[in-house]
Amino acid sequence: MSRGFGVASGLDPEVARPLAERCEELGYDSIWSNDTPLASGLATLADFAAGSDSLDLGVTLALDRHEPEAIAAQIDELGLPRGRLFIAAGAGHWPKSLTAMRDALPRIRQALGGVRILLAAMGPKMCELGGAEFDGVFFNWMTPGFAAGARKHVERGAGDAGRETPPIFGYVRTAVGVDAAQRLAKEEAFYRDLHDGYRNHFARLDEPEGTVGVASRDRDDTQSALGAYEALDVTVVRALASANLEAMAALAEAAGPQG
Repeated sequence: MSRGFGVASGLDPEVARPLAERCEELGYDSIWSNDTPLASGLATLADFAAGSDSLDLGVTLALDRHEPEAIAAQIDELGLPRGRLFIAAGAGHWPKSLTAMRDALPRIRQALGGVRILLAAMGPKMCELGGAEFDGVFFNWMTPGFAAGARKHVERGAGDAGRETPPIFGYVRTAVGVDAAQRLAKEEAFYRDLHDGYRNHFARLDEPEGTVGVASRDRDDTQSALGAYEALDVTVVRALASANLEAMAALAEAAGPQG
């Protein structure tokens, strides 16, 4: 199991560059930006790329807001190395999201040659589609037990397609410190009612509010909680910390790979 580190897009370049350097030193394999309507995830990746030589670069993008050709143009404009890139593509607010993502894949591949394309998936059928046709699957907002069940759907899709199970990534929201529980609860509350896809997902989870992720006091507790996500091939620590270098680096250290 390897580990990545993730932030929301729009991080100050003066924070993003040294943060990427620190994550590389700590042994992370990848660094991620969660694209939002307020800031470009790819632009944040460009800052990460400037701060690291070897980290893979990943972004989660909703295709209801980003055309594949526009993504490709921005990648080239920013000079991002396609061989280091992962794009976890989700349907966002698209209706009939399963059909939409299946139909979009050929166009995505044509536009984004050389980039590894993951399917952002939460429901069983989307997980099976990711296992059958994509370069990997990206989970979000799951408990360790739910992720284990979702992995079985990915494996089923891959098996039905006659291929090896692709790698499974997943964001695990992580907060460390005295206010960790409040940070996790605030983040989760926003997503629980973001749109029907998330509302349905949290209903399937059936977990108390503020409990889906990691909220811990120190490194030992953080490592124990992250270690429970055995279903993930790559655990992406989605940082819930103040957007300054000191806070982000401290969280990266607490949640970093154990040597």
